[in-house]
Formats: sequence, structure tokens, C-alpha cells
Amino acid sequence: MPNPTRFFAAITVACAFAAPLAAQDVTANTVVATVNGADITIGHMIVLRNNLPDQYQNLDDGVLFDGILDQAIQQTLLAQTIDITSPAIALQLENERRALLAGAAMSGLLAEAITENALEAAYQLRFADAEPNREFNASHILVDTEDEANALVAELNGGADFAELAAQKSTGPSGPNGGQLGWFGTGTMVPPFEAAVVDMQVGDISEPVQTQFGWHVIILNDARSVGIPTLNEVREDLTEELQQDAVADILSRLTAAADVARQEPAKFDPAVIRDTTIEQN
Repeated sequence: MPNPTRFFAAITVACAFAAPLAAQDVTANTVVATVNGADITIGHMIVLRNNLPDQYQNLDDGVLFDGILDQAIQQTLLAQTIDITSPAIALQLENERRALLAGAAMSGLLAEAITENALEAAYQLRFADAEPNREFNASHILVDTEDEANALVAELNGGADFAELAAQKSTGPSGPNGGQLGWFGTGTMVPPFEAAVVDMQVGDISEPVQTQFGWHVIILNDARSVGIPTLNEVREDLTEELQQDAVADILSRLTAAADVARQEPAKFDPAVIRDTTIEQN
């Protein structure tokens, strides 16, 4: 199959324009070209256009028309060189047809399931009782022992500058930056650190806090509430979740209602699917 990128690039440069067709005279079965007896119709071209990558969709209609027709002609010429009675080709065509129909069916079923009402219900279920989250802006000084941490607390309570002490004595990576950790929400920091921060008021300096990293002295620089997101802000995530649930439900219902008979697994050596000679027979 011709490379579509090079193909459409050449067409774009050429700026070839198709002659306009009267809309009232055109149907999906209107023939635009015949290749060795095989018709190419407007319907074929519309489907080809629908499947083009996004970067081609906004090309001039004339450019698209000529480009798609040339592509269809070239594909037809190449397809006519293949013996479709070949077992391997026949099997592949069956697989492609099955996949195409399955995809079309799933798209239609998902369109029915993922409605605005369904999205609104999912949003209410997740956020109806939700409370605004809090975010914190804190700095810390990390040292190895509790005695060192207590000495720092005493210095800070005596008026020492937190950022200067952090730069001088903190063993953590934020030390050179005055110990600043920036904004973070709940669930971000290790539990003992978070528990200390949550109970602090802005401007407070903590007592020494031990974590697996050592001993921390913390100052809470600021805190803020983060509002509940709007439906539009979480629409993409909710849609993905609903789609996953809908796919599982659709396939479960179809499978339960179907007559599916699997051969016993022991009847086959799983390695048989690697034997490419079988498809030729």
C-alpha cells in the first residue's frame, strides 16, 4: 500500500483539484472510477476519508478528492495482484471483517451507554459527598538525630532564620533551597510527616518528626483549600471509567447469552499458533 504521508504530501504540493459533482446526483453507489472492471464509488471514498489521520482531514476538498481517488485506484491495482482464494489471505480477510464488525458494534453500544446522564450520575456518585481538599506549602530541615532536631527547634524559636538553617544543616535535597518543598496534597508525603503538617497552623514550627529518612523540623508556609472539580474537568476520566465498565458489561452479557463451545485446551499444543505453515493449507 502506498505510504500515505508521502502520497498526500505530493498531492498537496501538486494542488490538484477535482471537478465538482452535483450533490443531488450523487449517492454512495455513484462510480468515480473503474479499475479492470472493479468500481470505486463515492461511498468507498467517504469511508477512506473518514479513516484518514487528523492531519489530512482539513486539506482542501479538491486535494482530498484527487488524493483519495488516486489512493483507491492504487490500492485496487495492488489488490488485484493477490489471489484471494489463498488460505492465508482468506483467513486474514475473515479476521479483518470480524474485527471491523466488532469495532462498529462496540462503538454503537458504547454510544448508547456513555450518555450525558450517565456522566452526570457518575460525577454525582464520586463527588456528591466530597469535601474540598487541602494543600500545604511547607519547608523542612532534615537531620540524622533527635538531638540535632531539638537543637534546631530551639534555634528557630530563638529567632533563627529557617531557610538559612536549612541551607546550612539539612541533609535533604531541598536544603540548598532553604528546605522548600512547595505545594503538596494529602497522600503525597510519608504518614508521620503529613500528620504533623495537617495539625499545624501557617507559620508554626513543628517539634521533631521522625520518618524513615531521619528527623524533620517543619515550618508550614501556607495552606489552601482545593475546590471540587467540575464535571468538565473530570469528563475525560469519567468517560474512560464508564467505557471500561460498559465494555466489561457488554461482553459479559453477550457471552452469557451466547452458545460458546471451546475445545478442551489439552487437545492442542499452544505452540501450534506459531506454525505459519498451517495457514497455507
